[in-house]
Amino acid sequence: MNKRKVLVVEDELDIAQLIQLHLLDINCEVTLAADGYEGMRLASAGGWDLVMLDLRLPGPDGLSICRMLRRENAYIPILMLTSKSSELDRVLGLELGADDYVTKPFSVSELMARVKAIFRRVESLGKRFDTGTENIVLGSLQINPIGRELKLDGAEILLTAREFDLLLHFTRHPGQVFSRTQLLDSVWGYGHDGYEHTVNSHINRLRAKIEDNPSDPEYIVTVWGVGYKLDVRPLDNIAVTLAQPRQDNVVRLHS
Repeated sequence: MNKRKVLVVEDELDIAQLIQLHLLDINCEVTLAADGYEGMRLASAGGWDLVMLDLRLPGPDGLSICRMLRRENAYIPILMLTSKSSELDRVLGLELGADDYVTKPFSVSELMARVKAIFRRVESLGKRFDTGTENIVLGSLQINPIGRELKLDGAEILLTAREFDLLLHFTRHPGQVFSRTQLLDSVWGYGHDGYEHTVNSHINRLRAKIEDNPSDPEYIVTVWGVGYKLDVRPLDNIAVTLAQPRQDNVVRLHS
């Protein structure tokens, strides 16, 4: 198995070295950055399997680096290191697209469990659409899960990593209703209890990008009192087309 490349941006050297030591134990290649300037430079170079960001850094803070990474097209998993008193920063980190967070002081076993969970989720992304096809067509939307690209009427739509993961999750389960808690667990991963409003804001931003009328959505609809679902009909036709892919490398979800 190839070593995963991890960037750790942490200004407290003892913490950074402790993290490095345990990442080496799980077959990772680790690069350390001690301030936001070096972290920004290294993170923007790309090629990372995971970026771990302390929120409080000399120079640009962790939120600034997270925001910069999420403006890039390539998806890089981000794990944030926060203090217990910085709930607002944790919320902002999740809003900007961080995959997970760990609060200081943290247990090393919990940190490594979170890291492994992120690696598992990233690996599963390439297996979610194991249908022998490349693209998924939903009305005027065309989704490329492998390239993580979305087109609307032929024009490319830029999504954040989390918005794309949400859309993929709904497309994988057409017609199924998900509560906000279920979406947090499936798309964000465990440990995000209490951040249901983050789901709402991501849904709203996704609708603004893919719906003709976000206030009256055609694709991702609200099931009042429960949550959200991908409203694609008839469901019987969807099951058949997903089970029997077309020859033009496109799975078509009919509405």
